[in-house]
Amino acid sequence: MIVLRALGFIGAAARRRSAFMLQLAALLWGVLREGAHPATWRRTVRAEYRATLTRTVAGSFGTVAVAAVIIGVGLVFEALYWLRSAGQQQETGRILVLVLIRELAPLLVGIVLLGRGGTVAVAELGTLTAGGEIAVLRAEGIDIFQYLVLPRAAAFAVAAFTLGMVFVMVALFSGYAAGSAVGVATNSLFGFLENVLRAMSIPDLVVFPAKLLLIGLMVALTSCATGLSAGEIDAPANLLPRGFTRGVTAILAVTLLLSLVI
Repeated sequence: MIVLRALGFIGAAARRRSAFMLQLAALLWGVLREGAHPATWRRTVRAEYRATLTRTVAGSFGTVAVAAVIIGVGLVFEALYWLRSAGQQQETGRILVLVLIRELAPLLVGIVLLGRGGTVAVAELGTLTAGGEIAVLRAEGIDIFQYLVLPRAAAFAVAAFTLGMVFVMVALFSGYAAGSAVGVATNSLFGFLENVLRAMSIPDLVVFPAKLLLIGLMVALTSCATGLSAGEIDAPANLLPRGFTRGVTAILAVTLLLSLVI
């Protein structure tokens, strides 16, 4: 009996700790499976997707642009300045690809997306779940996954890719402008951009969009899973820190994994 109780205690603890990961894996598989079928994208699902995409991109655009200007002046300008001083201007493109495009841009865009859009999804779904509206929708025969989770997952992935491209372009332009203002940018704008593009290898062209799409997808799934797992006593003040922590962990996991693999 003692052994059985000990095993039961260990099993219960393991289930509690793995429940969220299993739920996240199930949602990910559902998005990949259901999203590939055109019949899934009915009018109501498409409308929810468009509304979420518009709200997410519009809500995050300003923050992403400001962050990109700061990174552009702080990173791109510094790279131009110090590499010119060291006589290593030819390495500017490769360093910017490795640091800015491969690492910083997906990470910062993911955090902004989580803070501006993910927390909104946690609060919305958490309120619906705790208030019993989700149970009412299920009783009416509405597929919660297709109506609430799938369009958010697709919208966040597309929003992350869009915002990531904006981040990189604004950072490069602002850094070049700062370098031109003080005379450390010797090439023309097109020459500078060509130097960056030539420094990109095939793995770079793969890892950058892959990181953005997966980070956006994981932000959406962690936020939806946190909101849908809310109990009757869970308030948004309790759910938001939990969702933010899970989202940051997912962002770092995706970034680290793809950086090591590709």
